[in-house]
Amino acid sequence: MREISVNFILNGKKYSINVPVNFTLLKVLRDILKLTGTKEGCGKGECGACTVIYNGRTENSCLILAPQIEGAEITTIEGIGTIEEPHIIQKAFVEEGAVQCGFCTPGFIVSAFNLLSRIPNPSEEEIREELSGNLCRCTGYIKIIKAVKKAAEEMSKSAD
Repeated sequence: MREISVNFILNGKKYSINVPVNFTLLKVLRDILKLTGTKEGCGKGECGACTVIYNGRTENSCLILAPQIEGAEITTIEGIGTIEEPHIIQKAFVEEGAVQCGFCTPGFIVSAFNLLSRIPNPSEEEIREELSGNLCRCTGYIKIIKAVKKAAEEMSKSAD
């Protein structure tokens, strides 16, 4: 398998690694870097389980080929919070019961994080639009939307 060298920033840290040229960003994250928070659902860019922030935009990592990560800045769920110190958004998802099986949760949290970094007090329509690329089979979305609203409120309080 032919490999290429790629240089990128992941969760604030610089990386320079060799990867198979046909790998996706999702495979690089999970198989090479062992960051398993980003999930593989459909592998076709339809479910959002593999959502990352790629150069400031939410993207499906299953659709980004390894050569495309050269020079990119990427944030995964691991770059948002930890078990020891969860981000406000992660806390809101738990408090609002917006996690069921949890498989889709990282993608939703990454999308919500990117939304709230751009629009601190989004309308429900803006939340729905931002999350429209993420699918959940368990929650029915109401609790997810409530969690994003709660996180926005908490984040605006902590910014004051």
